[in-house]
Amino acid sequence: MTTIDLNADLGEGFGRWALTDDDALLSVVTSANVACGFHAGDPSTMRRVCDLGAERGVVIGAQVSYRDLAGFGRRAMEVPADELADEVAYQIGALDVFARAAGTRVSYVKPHGALYNRTVHDDVQAGAVVAGVRLAGGGLPVLGLPGSRLLAAAAAAGLAPVPEAFADRAYTAQSTLVPRSLPGAVVHDPDAVLARALSMARDGSVTAITGERLQVRARSLCLHGDTPGAAALALRVRRELLAAGVTLESFA
Repeated sequence: MTTIDLNADLGEGFGRWALTDDDALLSVVTSANVACGFHAGDPSTMRRVCDLGAERGVVIGAQVSYRDLAGFGRRAMEVPADELADEVAYQIGALDVFARAAGTRVSYVKPHGALYNRTVHDDVQAGAVVAGVRLAGGGLPVLGLPGSRLLAAAAAAGLAPVPEAFADRAYTAQSTLVPRSLPGAVVHDPDAVLARALSMARDGSVTAITGERLQVRARSLCLHGDTPGAAALALRVRRELLAAGVTLESFA
């Protein structure tokens, strides 16, 4: 029987501004990537998501980012490796305070946006993220793209590398994500997202934007929470996977 984790990016608001429907999504996912204040998120939002997640048995992960509130963490930045490691550790520690207050803990780490994409191919930045995870004091699993330098660095450091796939993002022929600056990077058709989720979970495959069939075997499936109708679509994905005999269970 196939087992897969469902994760989503949550807590992506700041002050009075909110982007993700955290309440609805926390009733769907098995793991929550919680913004830690660098690309989105503030202390009250972080605490609220941790409280709700703990209440519903959702595993809490730290979604670490470049320090880029204005650009939502999606702008390319040049950050020295030692500084980036410190900032990753800082974000994990900040979230863990609220997770532990809620009776749980930070159980894994996932980079966000530009940092996620950079660590696919950049050994230095990937190593800095892993160094930050180790500096935070725990042997936390690291979530990333299959074949990425990030997962290789995590494995080399003795951390569990967790490969993930994206049902609502287009893939290149090289099995990387199509940049958001290009047409078709985000899959908006709900039926297409459902079909891709089922194919990824059961067969470990997806069709690239250029037509090639790719192998994308993953332990976790990401559903973005910042697109219109995200919560309703995530619920449909969950129901379809369960109906197909897929077990939904966090990797952490």
